[in-house]
Amino acid sequence: MAEETTNENQYVVLARKYRPQNFEDLLGQDALVQTLTNAIQNNRLHHAYILTGIRGVGKTTTARLIARALNCIGEDGKGGPTIHPCGVCDNCKAIAAGRHMDVMELDAASHTGVDDVRELLDSARYAPTNARYKIYIIDEVHMLSKGAFNALLKTLEEPPAHVKFIFATTEIRKVPVTILSRCQRFDLQRLSVETLTQLFTKILQNENIPAETEALDIIAKAADGSARDGLSLLDQAIVLSNADIKTDVVKKMLGLADRSQTLALFENLVKGNMETVLNSVSEQYVNGATPMIVLQDLINITHDMAKVKIVPALLNSTSLSEIEKQTFTALSANCSLAILSKIWQMLIKGITELNLAPSAVEALEMILLRVAFSASLPTPYEILNDVKKNSNLNAPITVQFQSPPAAAEKKNNLVETPVSQEYLTFNQIEDLLSYLEQSKKALLEYSIKNDVSINSFENGRIAMNISPNVHQDFIMNLHKLLTDVTGKKWEIDVARGPLGETIADKEKSVVEATKRNVAEYPLVKKILEEFKGSKIETVIRKNLENLAEEEPEITGEMLSITDIDEEE
Repeated sequence: MAEETTNENQYVVLARKYRPQNFEDLLGQDALVQTLTNAIQNNRLHHAYILTGIRGVGKTTTARLIARALNCIGEDGKGGPTIHPCGVCDNCKAIAAGRHMDVMELDAASHTGVDDVRELLDSARYAPTNARYKIYIIDEVHMLSKGAFNALLKTLEEPPAHVKFIFATTEIRKVPVTILSRCQRFDLQRLSVETLTQLFTKILQNENIPAETEALDIIAKAADGSARDGLSLLDQAIVLSNADIKTDVVKKMLGLADRSQTLALFENLVKGNMETVLNSVSEQYVNGATPMIVLQDLINITHDMAKVKIVPALLNSTSLSEIEKQTFTALSANCSLAILSKIWQMLIKGITELNLAPSAVEALEMILLRVAFSASLPTPYEILNDVKKNSNLNAPITVQFQSPPAAAEKKNNLVETPVSQEYLTFNQIEDLLSYLEQSKKALLEYSIKNDVSINSFENGRIAMNISPNVHQDFIMNLHKLLTDVTGKKWEIDVARGPLGETIADKEKSVVEATKRNVAEYPLVKKILEEFKGSKIETVIRKNLENLAEEEPEITGEMLSITDIDEEE
């Protein structure tokens, strides 16, 4: 692996010492390398590139590699642009050292104004001194001001043939679309844990420093896809462990709990062993594990366990350790997705509680106690089955429904229009309501049910009390509809004042009576006792003619019970 040229008497951090010197050393960016390779081979070089990605994945390093690839002249001084810069010609050496006068690096954080961009554009008009292309590398380009971006637009769209722009940013959404549309964009990917572990192994072999594989794997996970973050942690681990990197040293450095302890803690959470959970948390805290890290590890384990439940083949994945495979295999049979989902939600909610609590470890204990208590409880499905199995009610349950007035005679009084008749006849209010429902006259139907009380109804005459809240056009619209549909004049006697019992009130009374009737059945009463604070929300009518011949059960087709106290 190539090393950055440094002063022998000065220590250089690993992130600088082992900065990639060619595209072969650039890890995890295969799409970018392939695109540039094809562009150089086919002489289709773009005039502006923008590189985006998280910190430490190689944006600035890639920009320098592109500059070297475009300006390399080879060992004999006669070479052209190449994806394999020689590294020995004057251009390659000067660019690698950051002192080439035709490759200018600007930090947009400290050069944000229009004047800075104007100075850059003035120099862009002149041909390069030594190199093939004059290249401008602008780091964190999103920090340029609005005026600076606007000043850059024209030159960026039609730059001189000898000029190339390379932008780098971690905040691609803050870059104006007008800039993005003029650039060829590359999204640099996070580095995988396996890739980072391989990188650390090569570097430590080069440095003659022994290290445990598990320790490097922990550092790679903590780096979160960033090579620079990982190498900084590796530097710290080397110093802390006195050039012999051990797993326990790395865990203490990062404040991590032992993975096997966390897996055992998760297993006890699922089984509801609350005393063991408290002892485990206390032990890990004394050993240096931070509460937030423990909580995050449990969230990660819950996620992995859920994936294994859905895709059992993942148990053969190399990303899982042997102890993880053993734990997931042991829990898989008894740990349902419903329980895992419940644990996940409580742990995620626990992050906020942990940040607000005055004592992090006490907050963690309370969170895990709640998880352990809840995880050990049976699901509602299991409780219902247990209630049914333990009850001695072997006779089929027949639920008697009292029909509301409007529905009681609807079946016998549905208005049917004979083919030979032109008009309808309404002999009772139910006939009118049936027609309004079928013809989708929702406003009139609602007003008749809720805003009036019918005193009398006969063919051609209605007497009613009306509410002050009724729509002002209600009487006119009702009279017009009745006249048009029945072909005769109707008399509508209206009295204002307190309403009597409306049709909606009668229907509501019937529904409440039905709920009370259902609640008196022994099995339903037992269910309501098991679910403290629950109530019957709805009773949906079902064809009960052959219910006596069916299994004695009440299903969601007939009964909906809502738990109004989730903590219970």
